[in-house]
Amino acid sequence: MTIDELELDALLRAETDNREFKESLNWERPKGWLKSVSAFANSSGGKILIGVDDSGTVVGINDPQLAINKISELIGSCVDPLPDYSVDIFEHKGRAIIVLDVPPGDDCPYFYMRDGAQQAFVRSGSTSVPATGQQLRSLALLGSNVHFDELVTTSKKESYSFDILKATYYERTRNAFEESDYESFGLITKDGFLTNAGVLLADQWILRTNRIFCTRWKGLYKSSSSEEVLDDHEYEGCLLRLLREGLAFVDRNNLKPWIKTPGPNRIANHSYVERVVEEALVNALIHRDYTIGGAEVTIFIFDDRLEITSPGSKVDGRLPEDVDVTTVSSERRNPIIADLFQRMDLMERRGTGLRLIRECTEQAPNYKEEFKPQFIDDGHNFKVILWNMNYDEEQVTAQVTAQVTAQVTAQVKARQAEILEFTETPRTRQELQEFLGYTAREHFRLEILNPLLEAGLLERTIPDKPNSRLQKYRRVK
Repeated sequence: MTIDELELDALLRAETDNREFKESLNWERPKGWLKSVSAFANSSGGKILIGVDDSGTVVGINDPQLAINKISELIGSCVDPLPDYSVDIFEHKGRAIIVLDVPPGDDCPYFYMRDGAQQAFVRSGSTSVPATGQQLRSLALLGSNVHFDELVTTSKKESYSFDILKATYYERTRNAFEESDYESFGLITKDGFLTNAGVLLADQWILRTNRIFCTRWKGLYKSSSSEEVLDDHEYEGCLLRLLREGLAFVDRNNLKPWIKTPGPNRIANHSYVERVVEEALVNALIHRDYTIGGAEVTIFIFDDRLEITSPGSKVDGRLPEDVDVTTVSSERRNPIIADLFQRMDLMERRGTGLRLIRECTEQAPNYKEEFKPQFIDDGHNFKVILWNMNYDEEQVTAQVTAQVTAQVTAQVKARQAEILEFTETPRTRQELQEFLGYTAREHFRLEILNPLLEAGLLERTIPDKPNSRLQKYRRVK
């Protein structure tokens, strides 16, 4: 293996998520380096440079051929299944260096096995850490060459509708979504059973984890008090609906002051760049791990920032801190959905989303260095933080409160008007709630039903028994 000085300098620069230095290898206790072999094979691959200390200084290996023999012996006996790897020697200023190169594996998960232990590892920044239960499930899917959205369900297409998908597809591509497209795009099988991709794109809420929580908090932190919540909604069902509602929620809370320029033009100084928010939310919906129960995509807006969090670490290895986003590789957790979103021009090409988020933010007229978006991967969730570029600690809370209150009030009034039209014929509470898409009964009662009853615009069909199971509501003529 021949490496020139420039390549060597790049390799020796620092340990990263796909590069590790070892001054020497311990043959008696090999777990210290074999867990990195497991982690590289379970992630996006990597190199171990042997004969290099922690600072990147080349110290060399005395007997490189013996070392290569021991490396092969221990990988063969302690890592299962046996990963692909290559071992090469090169010299630097008269000192031998061994490069152990482990590409991403096809038979995940790869386990370290010795002395009765069986453990799989993944990369977390520049270290190798034990895989969590959720990561093991994802690795098992990856190793079987099956992705979550490809799995076939017991749900039949004929039982569900896809109006949102068809309308969005036509709007974005100017082509009709044909009946044959369901199968060709991987949403159904030949027998008409939905794949998980089809489940996620149906109008109905089939998969419980397919929803988003959106909250505009008052101040800089979450609170248990309802008085600290300025705007709060839950949405479920079709991914395209979640995207639309999530973007609308952010838009309601996105301060948009204008700066006049010479002449008739104005410059919009939005708190958050709309294209950036769209890309971050698309990534959260497409790349989330839908096998994790009891967790949802969340959009939290505080006075000084917007946070979009998606359950599941980066699929091909945890994202290191302060990463250069121009070099980040991307493995699609749900490729069927990703391909369809790309076809509708709703997401960037593979591996360019994080770069777009930073580049588009930097192009904003009110951008400052402290507003650079942050990406946090804690091994369980992936979070994008966008900073409010109009944040003023003295003024922003009052300004946002007034804006959100006005917009939410208008939205509630519009929904109340829809209910009055819908109740020309008597309807049950469940029918009314489903008509507007409310999932929380108490929220619907306090925001929609009670105000209409108190205003005398809506009445019960059985007024003497308000809690009757036969109760319906109708518009007052």
